[in-house]
Amino acid sequence: MFQSRVSVAILMVIATVLSRILPHPPNFTPVLAVSLFSGAYLADRRLALVVPIAAMFVSDFFIGFHDLMPVVYGFMILSVLLGKQIGTSVSKSFGYTVVGSVVFFLVTNLAVWATSGMYSLDLAGLAECFVLAIPFFQNSILGDIVYSGILFGSMAFLNRTVFQTAKQSV
Repeated sequence: MFQSRVSVAILMVIATVLSRILPHPPNFTPVLAVSLFSGAYLADRRLALVVPIAAMFVSDFFIGFHDLMPVVYGFMILSVLLGKQIGTSVSKSFGYTVVGSVVFFLVTNLAVWATSGMYSLDLAGLAECFVLAIPFFQNSILGDIVYSGILFGSMAFLNRTVFQTAKQSV
C-alpha cells in the first residue's frame, strides 16, 4: 500500500509540474486541487505536504523563482492541512476548492499590492491591483474546480467501483 501511495504522489508531482510548464491559460493549473487532494488522501502528512511543495519548486525552477514564493508555498501548505478536513466528501472538496481559490486570490494579490511597487500603497492602488487580477482569477477558479473535480471525482468513482470490487473479492 505504501508503494502505491508514493507512486500516486510522484505522478501528482509530475503532472502538476507539466501542467505549469507546458502552455496553458494563465493560472489554469492543478496546484490547489493537488494540495487539497494530497491532504485528503495521503495518510502520511509529510508526504502530503511534500507533493505540492515539490511540484511548485520543480516547476518554479523552470518557470523562474519569484518574490511571492513564501506566500504561495505557505498557502499550499495550508491547503494540504485543509484537505485533511475534506476526507472522502466530494461536496466538501467543491466547497473547499471555491473557498481556497477566493482566499488565494485575496492573499496573493494583497501581497502583490504590498510588496511589488507596481501599485500605490493606498485604497486606489489596492483596488487597481485587484481589478487587474480578475482575469487571472477567472482562470484560477475554473482550473481549481476542473482539476479538483477530476481528482476527487475520480477517487470517488474508484472507491465505489474498483476498490469496492477489490474489497469484496478478498
